[in-house]
Amino acid sequence: MHIPVEPPTTRRFTPPSTSFPCSKIGDGNGAMATPGPLRTRPDTRNVVDVLADHAGELVRTDSPNFLCSVLPSHWRCNKTLPVAFKVVALGDVPDGTLVTVMAGNDENYSAELRNASAVMKNQVARFNDLRFVGRSGRGKSFTLTITVFTGPPQVATYHRAIKVTVDGPREPRRHRVKLEDPQKMQFSDRLSEIERYQRTMRIGPVNNNPRPIHQTHLSTTPGEDQWLTTDQSHRISFSLLKTHTPLSRPLSGSHAG
Repeated sequence: MHIPVEPPTTRRFTPPSTSFPCSKIGDGNGAMATPGPLRTRPDTRNVVDVLADHAGELVRTDSPNFLCSVLPSHWRCNKTLPVAFKVVALGDVPDGTLVTVMAGNDENYSAELRNASAVMKNQVARFNDLRFVGRSGRGKSFTLTITVFTGPPQVATYHRAIKVTVDGPREPRRHRVKLEDPQKMQFSDRLSEIERYQRTMRIGPVNNNPRPIHQTHLSTTPGEDQWLTTDQSHRISFSLLKTHTPLSRPLSGSHAG
């Protein structure tokens, strides 16, 4: 019985086929090494560009696809916001898409809002007179939940967005006292001026060339009336009434003995 023996196989070097390009990892030549488009880079650029175009007006949310308006840190309930609230979409959102806003915290999980819905137009949803009616509580702020009703819906959250109270922001008590101090000083200065004016009215101005005046009475001759003005005569009369001693008052000790 003859068993055929196969010749030993030898390894031969086969050059790579030109029909299927192969390349090493990291080599820029080849279809397999062509990197795909990065998704985070364009989004980051869009966020930076939009924030730069609206400096101080927009703020990031926890969603990379949406920005929203900056709200005041403290506001009075049921009061119109200083700037209309708006939501800006960084991705493609069709016009007419409904956008709603909800506010809440651990004390008031669903605060009452007014005009809390808008529609998307040109990637911007502008809310007409959004008002916070519900209060957030002492020392607490609301968290805003923004829902964009795409398919499927998208949700963005704005943490610690706004504190809403009955009275709204007020000056601290120590600041109010400091503001009242200048008014008190002005009142005291005014009072001292009035007192000085009253003393001047009682004493009268010093005359370098006084005319002789009788101590017991004022002359009412026509000559005297010509050099005494009305204001001076009133001051002199008042001064004489204060200093003149009536002759009819008996002297002490005159009837002794």
